Amino acid sequence: MKGRSNLQPYVVAALAMLLALPALTGSAGAADAKPMNAILLIAKDDLDDPNFADSVVLVMNNIGPAPVGVIINRPTEISVSKLFPDLGRPERMRDKVYFGGPVDLDSVWFLFRAAKRPEHAIPVLQGVYLSASRDLLLQLLRRDEPMAGLRIYVGHSGWGPGQLEAELGNGSWRLEHAAAERIFHGKGEHPWPSKPAAKHST
Repeated sequence: MKGRSNLQPYVVAALAMLLALPALTGSAGAADAKPMNAILLIAKDDLDDPNFADSVVLVMNNIGPAPVGVIINRPTEISVSKLFPDLGRPERMRDKVYFGGPVDLDSVWFLFRAAKRPEHAIPVLQGVYLSASRDLLLQLLRRDEPMAGLRIYVGHSGWGPGQLEAELGNGSWRLEHAAAERIFHGKGEHPWPSKPAAKHST
């Protein structure tokens, strides 16, 4: 895992890659996506993986052949305005970029709310979409309220065939209903990287 001091250049590099690439929406095109099916995974207290400890993961089954998701409660120290200084209005983009998971940390995805599905976006929940289109992200960030109903993630979470089922079977996670309010109004209480444990003198 990248150390705290090295996080900002790594995230900035990921965003630079996003802005240089064509639209990316996962292995399935939006028009061919499977029916919406998303759920929240809540990490059990004894889950010792530092990437997922205390995490809440939005898991989707309509992106590819195996479940993928993003951690929705692990903000980084990097503000959105720091990644997009040319857009101006930093006071309107104070929200943090989130750590979506340890897979493909050079990728950037975002969840957003919309009345209708835009091009290059995959439906996740009613009125909630996932995308990695640079053009769509810039369009959203140029709105009067750029961060309204928008969360940006570096990296994502993924499982191989049967892996998530095994983790559920051994009690690593509990399941909860996925709702838009949990994504966009929940507090990111577990920053990434995790703060090191305090040292006590002996």
